[in-house]
Amino acid sequence: MPLHMIKLCVGVESVEDLRAWVETRLQEARDAGRPAEQSHVTRVMPKRAAEILAGGSLFWVIRGHVQVRQRILRFEPVQGADGIQRCRIVLEPVFSATEWQPRRPFQGWRYLKPEEAPADIDGGEEGALALPAHLRRELTALGLL
Repeated sequence: MPLHMIKLCVGVESVEDLRAWVETRLQEARDAGRPAEQSHVTRVMPKRAAEILAGGSLFWVIRGHVQVRQRILRFEPVQGADGIQRCRIVLEPVFSATEWQPRRPFQGWRYLKPEEAPADIDGGEEGALALPAHLRRELTALGLL
């Protein structure tokens, strides 16, 4: 089983916000003639990258709950304008809705073992996103989802 990563999705209110943000960035790249790839830059290159690249995903924590995941395609070392080496995580721009799992805030990213990862929601992304985020949050808090 592949190893996964988990990260807070800061500044995003819902999966819909994340999807819109990603689509905007992909379109900006296309318009500028750059490769249309979704990526996220972080400070630390994972030491267990090979285990993650064997089919792992990045699970996003949005407003205190894991809600969605994206498959990780590759890791690339990059150097910031400040000269510091960083890691570029290239993601498949496809969102898979997951069961909501509460998570406390943390810094950076963490490894997520397969047995601790929330399951994908049956019916795929569209079925899961049919409910508004605020309603899913309330139903999850009540233990009904």
